[in-house]
Amino acid sequence: MRAALLTSGLALALLPGCLGANAPERSAIPETRPAHALQENAQVTRSPGFEQWLEGFRPRALAQGVTAGTVDRTFRTIRYDEDAIRRDRAQAEFTRPIWQYLDGAVSDTRIENGRRALRDHARVLDEIERRYGVPKEVVVAVWGLESSYGSARGNTHVPSALATLAYDGRRGQFFESQLIGALKIIEAGDVAPENMLGSWAGAMGHTQFIPTSYLAYAVDFRGNGRRDIWSDDPTDALASTAAYLARHGWTTGQPWGVEVRLPGGFDTRAAAQARGVGEWRAMGVQAVPGASLPAQGNASLMFPAGAQGPALLTFGNFRTIKRYNNSDAYVIAVGHLSDRLRGAGPFVTAWPRTDRPLNSDERIELQRLLVARGYDTGGIDGRIGPMTIEAVRSYQVAAGLTPDGYVSLDLLNRLRR
Repeated sequence: MRAALLTSGLALALLPGCLGANAPERSAIPETRPAHALQENAQVTRSPGFEQWLEGFRPRALAQGVTAGTVDRTFRTIRYDEDAIRRDRAQAEFTRPIWQYLDGAVSDTRIENGRRALRDHARVLDEIERRYGVPKEVVVAVWGLESSYGSARGNTHVPSALATLAYDGRRGQFFESQLIGALKIIEAGDVAPENMLGSWAGAMGHTQFIPTSYLAYAVDFRGNGRRDIWSDDPTDALASTAAYLARHGWTTGQPWGVEVRLPGGFDTRAAAQARGVGEWRAMGVQAVPGASLPAQGNASLMFPAGAQGPALLTFGNFRTIKRYNNSDAYVIAVGHLSDRLRGAGPFVTAWPRTDRPLNSDERIELQRLLVARGYDTGGIDGRIGPMTIEAVRSYQVAAGLTPDGYVSLDLLNRLRR
């Protein structure tokens, strides 16, 4: 579970080195991986500064209830991870529009591998769906995006990466809390410290749980005394994902979203308010061919790429998936991939592929120009959040434009006049 930054009309900025949709999609069969990253008793070299930080961290870990034996055993495996620091500091801006993200996240290969995963793990996925009420296709879609169905779980020694980032990174307090979480997982006996592998930022297993989320939501589905998300058997990881979504309010029988068509002359300002399905129907909103709207439920109208691209009615389950990764683009990818795994087709409405996302300087400029015209963006930080989108809509209404809240180069050029 990782955060991702949403910018400029669902252009996606991702952390370098994250797994999931960025990983090459090859096979639904997990690759053979080394049994461990470090031997527990291997000779570990550490700088005096890092050694001093570990010594200072030790009493803080003990104060959180971790035993001295677990701390000492784990410390014997920890090394300074230069690669984690390099990745953390080299987060150069990388943005791409949502359609490019979806091209990789919901590729033909990922769909094919997902359908194979559904067949290969049919029995356990059916059990998980019955227990938690989350469709197996949604669980498998998360699995596909997070680790390419287990083939890209990460080989970084997580305690080393977390300790390094807590000592020498940009978000020391966050990574220290994750290191405490990792020690508690080791304390519980779910994994040995030398076998705790994952991404450079501490996400672990088939569906990439960070330690604190693991502690709160991971489950021992078979009741064998361990919540094992690291082994080639994905059962506990898939069940943990379903449990997480269920705990965060998944509504059984409700879609995540439905692509819709709008009637001529539709006032897109309606997108600012959630309405019941019946009210949307009364306004002339219809599902695209091949899709259907549920009989009831509240939904919000969303334009991921502006009024020229697909329109989506999104339901409460959209927000539930967003708890897993705080990115609208990620949710659309999970939802659309799950639909494709059920046999649905691609989006009916074409994406505006000639558009390009704004870079960081351009987003800041756009916010400054909006503020100068009296529209509150909630800050000038280059992040296109709800207040900036609402400011854009207000400006579009005043300028006689389609108020879809979409941030584009055309909009910026108009503001520059």
